[in-house]
Amino acid sequence: MHEVDVRAGLLEPNAAVARENRALLATRGVYAANLMSAPGSGKTSLLEHVIPALESRHRVGVVEGDMTGRADADRLEGFGVPVHQVNTGAACHLDARMVHHALHDLADAGCDVVLIENVGNLVCPAEFDLGEDDAVMLLSVAEGSDKPKKYPLMFRRASLVIVNKLDLLDRTDFDLAAAVAAMRDVHPGVGILTVSCRTGEGIEEIAAWLEARIAAKGAGPRAAAGTGVRG
Repeated sequence: MHEVDVRAGLLEPNAAVARENRALLATRGVYAANLMSAPGSGKTSLLEHVIPALESRHRVGVVEGDMTGRADADRLEGFGVPVHQVNTGAACHLDARMVHHALHDLADAGCDVVLIENVGNLVCPAEFDLGEDDAVMLLSVAEGSDKPKKYPLMFRRASLVIVNKLDLLDRTDFDLAAAVAAMRDVHPGVGILTVSCRTGEGIEEIAAWLEARIAAKGAGPRAAAGTGVRG
């Protein structure tokens, strides 16, 4: 009996646009990271720390995904970076088509780093390639150390998993060692960093990881033009 992979058929149009997005980023010398997590894990708070850490060397742009409203976009615009709000309506994820024009606009604005804050959800965002260079997954200690085994797809997709709200570790029953072991079981070799957006612990390591990934891609119009670091 011939079996039809319905899911693959549904995702192929998205994959086609994702390929266009990836080609755009490569041609324009732009690095993009897709930040995913459950609601309330601290994605926006993390960006509030990471943006200033990168802005001395890069022109950073943000794509902000939410089902409705622009509260997070308003927070990030306060850092003086261009922010494109994408409201998905009933959809619990961003897809490649939704971010296509935003990526073009941010590249045209001279951005060489784009940080995409996906809609808060532990399942759907992991199924949709946006054309990004890296998927970064955020897990807060308030969510429980069992999440890697319960929601493995997102952990498998991630180049880096960030364990956030480390300052609350002693107030929860989160088992960090067990969570790390589960992540390694689901995705051997995945990068894992810990952070507290409240205290700032771990921000430098995350910024350094991103800088290494940006350099590995050779992203940045200034680098391509041989102009070096922006003053």
